[in-house]
Amino acid sequence: MRVIVDKERCVAAGSCVITSPAVFDQNDDDGKVVLLIETPDERLREEVAESVNVCPVGALSIAD
Repeated sequence: MRVIVDKERCVAAGSCVITSPAVFDQNDDDGKVVLLIETPDERLREEVAESVNVCPVGALSIAD
């Protein structure tokens, strides 16, 4: 699994950080998503998928 982030679409809602804090963080300056782990362990798949689903602007995706 590889996580893909479109920082241009990100609106700094923080939903990804709430649902998967091991994989996502927010930039201190603009609040936009920071990807901590590009290829997270499979045990994180469910929470990363939830982050993708709750992103209000579709800035996140998963590639297998």
